[in-house]
Amino acid sequence: MKNVIEVKELTKHYNGLTAVDHIDFEVEEGEVFGFLGPNGAGKTTTVRMLTGVIKPSSGSVSVMGFDLGRHPIRAKETMGVVPELSNAYTELSAWNNLQFMAELYGVPKRVAVPRAEELLTRFDLYDRKDHAVKTFSKGMKQKLITAMSLMNDPDILFLDEPTSGLDVQSARLIKEMVRELRKAGKTIFLTTHYMDEASQLCNRVAIINHGRIAAIDAPEKLKMRIGGLQYVEVSFTAPVDVSDLSALPGIAGVRTSGDKIQLYTDEPDRTIRGLVDYSRSFDLEIVTLNTLTPTLEDVFVKLTEEV
Repeated sequence: MKNVIEVKELTKHYNGLTAVDHIDFEVEEGEVFGFLGPNGAGKTTTVRMLTGVIKPSSGSVSVMGFDLGRHPIRAKETMGVVPELSNAYTELSAWNNLQFMAELYGVPKRVAVPRAEELLTRFDLYDRKDHAVKTFSKGMKQKLITAMSLMNDPDILFLDEPTSGLDVQSARLIKEMVRELRKAGKTIFLTTHYMDEASQLCNRVAIINHGRIAAIDAPEKLKMRIGGLQYVEVSFTAPVDVSDLSALPGIAGVRTSGDKIQLYTDEPDRTIRGLVDYSRSFDLEIVTLNTLTPTLEDVFVKLTEEV
């Protein structure tokens, strides 16, 4: 696989503050690459440099073989960008927004018209194509700007928090679209705060913290890398005293998650046997019982807590 994004020693200073500190990474053709980080870690600044919105203090970015500093227009022609906040013109209709994007990228009308029809249909917006965007809900606007980013049939799609604040159906549609684009050979650069989303969609993820890359790898490999405790997740037919469960043998920690209780342990078999004995002693029924390994969220928390 060839690299379609190459970042070398990328750095950005703001008034004496180093927001991004000499980072290096590559994104391979056809992969979904997740870019994760806590607020203030340098994630947004990095994405803005990769898409040519701001210039780096030093370092370089290459997109589809074009140096972004020397050939910004050629590099940007290969991209589609979905910002976190809508960049659609609210006074224009959905249709006119799409045609405006086509004109910006030099897409001929004979291509732009059927492509707009296809995208509006895919995102369930065709019936509202002639309505002003100011009448759209947040979810509809998000679907529209995603469609706008695809009007130039980009090689690389930058998605910045694409499902933030969306209802379940709209978020699912966006995620399915990501999978379809990947199958079609597109490269996706995805920023998200949803760890489950990153774990489900991404071939690899990079975690940035304090302006530096803390880790880059496939989600499952990152989970294996941190090792540590497994946890047993259980729920009962009635409320229980969590302190009783924390006193079971082999338990290193306990936390609640809704109606479920998560027990951290390096002896899951012993923990499960203890839970069964506990339920019998108090005449309880176990509703769910699962043994789980560390999640991408656990990896994220561990790496971003380290200084």
